[in-house]
Amino acid sequence: MEKLHTPVLLSEVLAGLAPGLGESYLDLTAGYGGHASEILDATQNYKDSVLIDRDEFAVEYLEQKFPSSINIKHMDFYSAVLQLFECGKTFDIILADFGVSSPQLDRKERGFSFKYDSPLDMRMNQAQEITAYDIVNRYNERELAHIFTTYGEEPSGRAKMLAREIVHHRPISSTLELAELIKHKSKYSKVHPATKIFQAIRIVVNSELEQIKDTLPLLPNILNKGGRLGLITFHSLEDRLVKDYFKEASSLGEESPLEILNKKPIIAESEELVINPRSRSAKLRIARKRN
Repeated sequence: MEKLHTPVLLSEVLAGLAPGLGESYLDLTAGYGGHASEILDATQNYKDSVLIDRDEFAVEYLEQKFPSSINIKHMDFYSAVLQLFECGKTFDIILADFGVSSPQLDRKERGFSFKYDSPLDMRMNQAQEITAYDIVNRYNERELAHIFTTYGEEPSGRAKMLAREIVHHRPISSTLELAELIKHKSKYSKVHPATKIFQAIRIVVNSELEQIKDTLPLLPNILNKGGRLGLITFHSLEDRLVKDYFKEASSLGEESPLEILNKKPIIAESEELVINPRSRSAKLRIARKRN
């Protein structure tokens, strides 16, 4: 099959999670199977492993890529973890890569990127109703400014100014239209001035931080004793949630559910940055189940 996505920190994931023959594996964001392929090659345990993704295109790809014996779920990872917990399922290895996949960014019609002139969409699950268009064109000025400061980490004054301009120029129907409006109202910078605004809108469309925050406390419940948990983040808001949760879950010493295996996040080596530039912001944190 055509390779659609290059997984980030692959060698670091394999070294840190150390998959062994016969171990069960849960991939919360399986995407196009980059990490899963290598881990399952090591474990050879397909029947006790589960791959999850809320993107229907990714799920269709996974169903063609992997044998029918593996359980592939088309749902968001929070709902999936709740379901697995209720069924009493546990795993030796759990991995989540919270980043946007290359096909989502590169497919013009998905509306994630301002590199293309496409409809404002940004849905990871195209079955959901709310889109980026709804947020840009229906949220009021105060709500937009809050989104830009909270999820885009934009300064308050700039967030309010951009929110005001967006409301004034509505309706805005395409990614390029929105990006050009933001660029016109911004000073020159090496990074496109719409980058953080697009990130903020995407986070809200997909409830990304709420998903992570609600899921993290559940993960020790579906991790076997000695099992390893690997989480890859791509921006400070995600990483802060993971860092704070790991700190809390390991704060009671021997009584803690988790033991942190790397005090500092693992980042990509220079060789990977050349091959896969999207790995430049990736951070991997790994923990092990104590009890």
